[in-house]
Amino acid sequence: MNMKKWLITALQHKARTYVSRHRPRIVAITGSMGKTSSRRAIRLVLAYGGLVRSAKKNYNNELGVPLSILGIPHAPGSSPIAWFKALFKHDNTEDIPKTMVLEYGADHPGDIALLCDIAPPDIAVVTGISPVHAEYYASVDKIVEEKSTLVKMLNPHGIAILNADDEHVMRMKAMTDQTVITYGRQGYVSAKNVTMRTRIDDHFDADEVFALTEADVVVGGQHIGQLRLPNMLGYGSIMSALAAIAVGIQFDIEPIEAISRMNVHFTPTPGRMYPIAGIKGSLIIDDSYNAAPAAMRHGLDVLAQFDPKEKGDRRIAALGQMAELGQYDEAEHTSIGKSVAENAQLFIAVGPRMKTAMIAAEEAGMSKSQIHYFETSQEAGRFLDREIQGGDIIYVKGSQSSRMEQLVFEIMAEPQRASALLVRQETYWQ
Repeated sequence: MNMKKWLITALQHKARTYVSRHRPRIVAITGSMGKTSSRRAIRLVLAYGGLVRSAKKNYNNELGVPLSILGIPHAPGSSPIAWFKALFKHDNTEDIPKTMVLEYGADHPGDIALLCDIAPPDIAVVTGISPVHAEYYASVDKIVEEKSTLVKMLNPHGIAILNADDEHVMRMKAMTDQTVITYGRQGYVSAKNVTMRTRIDDHFDADEVFALTEADVVVGGQHIGQLRLPNMLGYGSIMSALAAIAVGIQFDIEPIEAISRMNVHFTPTPGRMYPIAGIKGSLIIDDSYNAAPAAMRHGLDVLAQFDPKEKGDRRIAALGQMAELGQYDEAEHTSIGKSVAENAQLFIAVGPRMKTAMIAAEEAGMSKSQIHYFETSQEAGRFLDREIQGGDIIYVKGSQSSRMEQLVFEIMAEPQRASALLVRQETYWQ
């Protein structure tokens, strides 16, 4: 065993011991999309009921989950001193949380089981299934099997909270004898009359409200109240809020109180459907953190809901290739190309795999003059810097390896605020 592996194993043991000793209530979230937004919404709802610990970043792997459990905000990196501090950090009895809200990610088979062994969930939230990381799984069924581990490894008397809109997730209902709560359009906690009101404008300024997503919330058939989420774009934000309401109920938090907290405090996360003012009075929908096919399609649907005011204002899709799709790579990129043709007037494609989407977009009706290909996000950003005009709305997304935040940097109105507004701005990324 090499030194790094030994250190990670030691940190996992420390986290496992911490959970066993202090017995916080564990809310664990998994899925192919929406984990971070759901984690933030759940933490927000639970924050007033006692000390809640949750990572500030998407720490969701074999190293990140132990760091989150131990309350260590930054990965030790290559510093021996930082690893020493992490491994020998003493518990502060005044800082022991009653609840932990954790993300459980999975890149390879067995990842969820490892994380559940460290911190067995009391509440398991499954957000949705898409063929992300499919390179390491033989089929979508194998991805479902991996994610379902969270439900199967619930603590006694645990509760599974499942996305009722996703047929793959709903298969997990039969995989547990524990209580199951559903959320979604038809769930026990459901959203009705979902609307997104957008600014109809030909000039967007920084720090304005660009959109308002609203929905009536129904719990057990009874209308409870209305979500009104400024700058939270599309149905995905509503789903995260519904998951938080469902979790809140398990902590005896009234749904109307959960709604009130989110209406005031639930804000976008950098790189995840984050509206940013662009150059020349344009608007950027920055979704550059990562890309699952279902999430990219959702983002394109949101783009279509923005209605350009002036003739000539355009919806622009700037998309980096999606990674780790395995056998689904061609089909999913083809599907995205068709969606671009339906929802955008200009297609900026980044990375070799996006060439499949370009072909599909042209076959679906886009002209060659509407489609532009670039090897890197920086090249695409420099092109858009010249091409953008006031009133344009640019949706940006791609897998992490595409580094689409570099494109956003090229076209944002306030690049001096990049460290606050964009993802991957830490020194080691730069």
